[in-house]
Amino acid sequence: MKTKTVLISFAVAFIALCGFLVVDSGLFKHNSALRKGGIIPLASQTTLSADTTGEKTDATETEANLTDENKESNSIFDFSMLRTPQGKPDEIVMGSLYRDVERTDDETKFKFMLELTTKGAAIKTVTLSEFDDRDPDAPQPLELIAPTAPTKPGGRLKYSLANTSFLVPGQDKPFPLDMLDWQIAKNLTTESDGSQKVVFSAVLGDAEKKDAFRITKTYRLAPGSYDLYCQIEVENLSDTPIEANMGLQGPGGIGREDARSDMRKVTAAYLISEGNIEVVKKDFGKLRRYIKSDKPKTRKKLNLSHKTAGAHFMWGAVTNKYFSAILRPVPDEGEWPEGIEPRPAQYTDPELNSKSPGKQGNASFTLRMPQLKLAPAQQEGASRTFTFHLFLGPKDRDMFNKNPEYKKLDYYKTIDFRGCCCPAKLISVLAFGIMAVMKAMYTAMGPLGNYGVVIMVLVFLVRLIMHPVTKKSQVSMMRMQKLGPMMEELKKKYKDKAELNKKVMQLYKEQGVSPLSSFLPMMIQMPIWIALWSAINASFDLRGAAFLPFWITDLSSPDALFRFKEFTIPLLNWHIDSFNLLPLLMGVVMFLQQKLMPHAKAAEQTNPQVAQQQKMMMIMMPLMFPIMLYKGPSGVNLYIMSSISAGVIEQIIIRKHIREKEEEEARVLVPVTKKTGGKVKKKKPKPFFKT
Repeated sequence: MKTKTVLISFAVAFIALCGFLVVDSGLFKHNSALRKGGIIPLASQTTLSADTTGEKTDATETEANLTDENKESNSIFDFSMLRTPQGKPDEIVMGSLYRDVERTDDETKFKFMLELTTKGAAIKTVTLSEFDDRDPDAPQPLELIAPTAPTKPGGRLKYSLANTSFLVPGQDKPFPLDMLDWQIAKNLTTESDGSQKVVFSAVLGDAEKKDAFRITKTYRLAPGSYDLYCQIEVENLSDTPIEANMGLQGPGGIGREDARSDMRKVTAAYLISEGNIEVVKKDFGKLRRYIKSDKPKTRKKLNLSHKTAGAHFMWGAVTNKYFSAILRPVPDEGEWPEGIEPRPAQYTDPELNSKSPGKQGNASFTLRMPQLKLAPAQQEGASRTFTFHLFLGPKDRDMFNKNPEYKKLDYYKTIDFRGCCCPAKLISVLAFGIMAVMKAMYTAMGPLGNYGVVIMVLVFLVRLIMHPVTKKSQVSMMRMQKLGPMMEELKKKYKDKAELNKKVMQLYKEQGVSPLSSFLPMMIQMPIWIALWSAINASFDLRGAAFLPFWITDLSSPDALFRFKEFTIPLLNWHIDSFNLLPLLMGVVMFLQQKLMPHAKAAEQTNPQVAQQQKMMMIMMPLMFPIMLYKGPSGVNLYIMSSISAGVIEQIIIRKHIREKEEEEARVLVPVTKKTGGKVKKKKPKPFFKT
């Protein structure tokens, strides 16, 4: 009993002593002081300094050796080691979300909700108010921006718009502003125009704890806009003129929007000449390969610089298929800020060593700020301010064109088309034109507007317009294929290539055919069909647009007739969670088209190898395309399905035309011979009697 009493008494005394020490340490006073923007250099307090590689250091011993008398007597600033007390981790929310996720023109509503963190005074998450994540079971507002996961275990998260470093002469290592929990100098306030504002600040002291620099960071968000403004002011508090360097982390953590392919990219735009902006783009997949490579030449491909000397950086962006986060420096009094340039693109992935990219794989970039030349405190030029604009929204060409600023800066160049084997500029012009036609057709349909119907009608219209070219190509192809047996005979007869080519050209002339007559029409059609495919694949208007209420409810996702528990196909690593009917129907229609394609039976009989190749094509093509496009967007699959179906009808019409023409020629014309010089000749009637 006595032992128990002694132990309890000892425990109570120990807890009381600990409580006294905590209160006496000034911890609670420090937190309140941080809220007011003050810095309290306490001996028991952990500080963040620039003499580390990013780890917190305990400055107890250093601060204990510095007396108030020493600090006041020393008027020379020592910038060899910048440090500041760590603030309290906190988060602030700006903007808001809607009860119903839908696009609106209401100027009083915010377009997104912004979550700010004191860590680096940065953006933690951005959630769009008008768009959902297309989850078929429980759709939620779309999170556009999130923290970027580190590649190495134990690494730290990267936050968008965090100040990455601060370096002054005399420092061995830059001060890690992105590791510092900044102070909230001014909490969330609402202005008279409905806009919201939050102010962060950080005061950096020199090696002797005298205030040397104050960095103030202000975020402004207005309702009815996809724009966020960030203002950064750096002020010299010392009595010494100083030069400093500072970096800014760009937007990152953007999610994947395409279930089948990753269309995420890092982009940098440059002004080459007046009114001429060119972009440099790096695909996430390529960035991953560059990061994994140990070759210096490959590593150089991470650079976002433009090849043209003197090109002026305008803006940088991180994009996926339908959305973009565009960061640009705002001109000061009409002059573009000089010296702001993007550093090499970044790629992080905790599963970097695996064969395929992990779900957390992401990319971003940092901006290198111009060198700060700051005059002594209280003098003109003692501070420098930078303003940045961050666009966070959809890649909508019409919206970009309506805004004069976006149009001038060519924000539409964040929209990506896959040009395949055709020039990208040609495909871009054609695809934007097709997208405009699609939108006009949709608008003309009024309340019955349906992009699925628009796709099918547009495909049939294009087929109709291109029919004369297609018909000419098919007729010429049939004629070429009929020359198969003659070509085989010439190959056996003439072994010399020069002589063989001469005889082949002579045969073409006699028969009145040309290889270009079948090849050229196909080349003319190719850019149009690729542009049509690209427009449907990239059109933002198709995101969330339904074709039927019970099937193909989202033209930007797989059609998913019904869903089931996800499973993975071995070796291929495909994740299947739905039965998609459209690709299977496409395979059936493609098989019918292959059957109707013109084949030269004579050539097949002469050359069995040709016959075998054609049979393989008839089997492989209808199998390969459904497999490749099984998880493709239903809008793209609907386009291909409609195109093939229209092609089947067109093939029937063309075959009928060819058959009728051959029958007519057989009735009226005689066979072409060398004596006639390759020209057809009508039969002469026989006389009734001989003379």
